[in-house]
Amino acid sequence: MIKYQLDSLSELLVDPLIYFPWIKQVIQKENYQTGDIFYHFCSDDFLLNINREYLQHAYLTDIITFPLSTRPEIISAEIFISIDRVFENSSILKTPFEREFARVLVHGVLHLMGYDDHSDAEKLEMRAKEDYYLSLLPQK
Repeated sequence: MIKYQLDSLSELLVDPLIYFPWIKQVIQKENYQTGDIFYHFCSDDFLLNINREYLQHAYLTDIITFPLSTRPEIISAEIFISIDRVFENSSILKTPFEREFARVLVHGVLHLMGYDDHSDAEKLEMRAKEDYYLSLLPQK
């Protein structure tokens, strides 16, 4: 089950529900099972407070993922996404907001499946996976 809620936001300009079947497809293609995934869409300030409190980081980020599964084959988590960062990143990258939104959604799930982005090589692999799965996203 994939759900979402708005934290510190009154609305989103995109309907996250349209992306959830695609997220399930990504999980299945990576040979995992979808557990309980809770997306929290929030502001920079809200996510900065989480970053400080739980990770002791004092900087803005677009996403923080907290794994919840006790079984490695099941993808369950709480995923916090700053919509402010998604807007800014889409502007910097000159990409539509919806595409950057989808990239961040799948980025969190890929982290849960063991993909990382600390080294240059890991960043390249993560970006390749994101791009591949974005290519499978049904066009509106």
